Amino acid sequence: MWDNINSAVFFVLLMALILLLPGQTFAVEDEILDEITCGFDDEPKNVKKNKTSDDFLDGFDDNIKEVEPELPKNEIKPSIFSLNGDVKLSASYNFAHDKPEKDKTDWRDLSCLRTELNLELNAKFSSSWQARISGKGAYDFVYSIKGRDEFTNEVIDNYEKEIEFGETYIQGSLTKNLDIKLGRQVAVWGKSDNIRVTDVLNPLDMRASGLTDIEDLRLPVAMSRLDYYINNWSLTGIAIHEIRFNKTPEYGNDFYPSAVRPPHEDKPDSCCKNTEYAAAVNGIFSGWDISFYWADYYNDIPHAKPVSAPLPQIEWKHARLKMFGAAFNIAVGNWLLKTEVAYIDGFEFFNAQDKNYSRTDALAGIEYSGLKDTTVSIEAVNRHINNFDNILELSPDNAQENEFQWVARLTRDFLNDTITLTLLTSTYGITGQDGSFQRFSAEYDITDSVQINCGVVLYQSGDLARFKNIGDNDRVFCKIKYSF
Repeated sequence: MWDNINSAVFFVLLMALILLLPGQTFAVEDEILDEITCGFDDEPKNVKKNKTSDDFLDGFDDNIKEVEPELPKNEIKPSIFSLNGDVKLSASYNFAHDKPEKDKTDWRDLSCLRTELNLELNAKFSSSWQARISGKGAYDFVYSIKGRDEFTNEVIDNYEKEIEFGETYIQGSLTKNLDIKLGRQVAVWGKSDNIRVTDVLNPLDMRASGLTDIEDLRLPVAMSRLDYYINNWSLTGIAIHEIRFNKTPEYGNDFYPSAVRPPHEDKPDSCCKNTEYAAAVNGIFSGWDISFYWADYYNDIPHAKPVSAPLPQIEWKHARLKMFGAAFNIAVGNWLLKTEVAYIDGFEFFNAQDKNYSRTDALAGIEYSGLKDTTVSIEAVNRHINNFDNILELSPDNAQENEFQWVARLTRDFLNDTITLTLLTSTYGITGQDGSFQRFSAEYDITDSVQINCGVVLYQSGDLARFKNIGDNDRVFCKIKYSF
């Protein structure tokens, strides 16, 4: 394992050196051109203008009514609808797996060959009312290429093909200061770009860790939202009608942490009595902003609970949580300082059935953009279970009194922002003892419509449940997207 970690550290340092190399600039040429053309557009001063015939007739046509030209009778008015979308082709190749045991899935070599179509229909009814319907369909050819018999039914059912609605809503203004938005949507809370603390309203697609950023992982849910604006402040009230949880690795997938099938998961129905509620107060000012949050919602991560009917067994349950949180941003020159804190109550664990626990999450982050075309950011969070009992350490829920995570990101643009290199490392535990991954990727805008993104992800196994047995999942990936 240490060989993998040493290789990963060397890889990170090498990529960081490459990204910090100075890039080409054309600012000098632009300054010289501005100096050459300076003054040509200035109007000469103290020059007396000659009076023309138009000046003598000035005022005679003031009372003449202007007749607007008639539009052609067969001219078609612009449509209120617009359709756009994209087509993606994604592939990944696993290069670190050993030959599996007999009757086990072989995840070596090609592990993904996925095509995806995303469509988005927008309608603009007026200056204050609009609507959107979006959806996607995807199919992964790797299961046909390798043979479906090589994979578990859970993997085939949840990975081979996918069709679902994305953001689908109608929004508009009820009054000058009051907006409404109804339908499937994403509500982003908090200030962090890499770690979730107060951002609890939308579940995530976590089936393949490390390949995609959080902003592309959020799953929309059906909700009703009201926003009231007053000066620099906004008040938000949300009712979430669709109970939806994280998409996690399925049994038999190379990211699934165990060789044992999971127990039955008891998911609450999407009905009135299970509606989730949330509220926020946001203030935006010059150079800084602040937000306060409250939410009454179901935990996306289930806990184990024993049940006795019809036979004694274990099943997954989702606890009802209450969160009070705040987030703060301030810009100081080229620095951006951010912090988030959340107090969450209602956690349940297998080894303490008659007791609920609370947790305090605290995040601090810093971002620097003073280097040319380069942004560096570091964020760290500690999640502390209050009144922790030692008996929880033996829980199948993998409970820890303190769960520490830190994320570092380095991005640099080249060739007028057509190429973006990104180095991201996400580490659980101070030294990665709970698990970690590193991703290096290059994104190239071939044209305004065609984009390609390629890279490599390295994984290290750890004590956290979702990082167990993933150390051999190192892979290279490539995504091509055509937008229309």
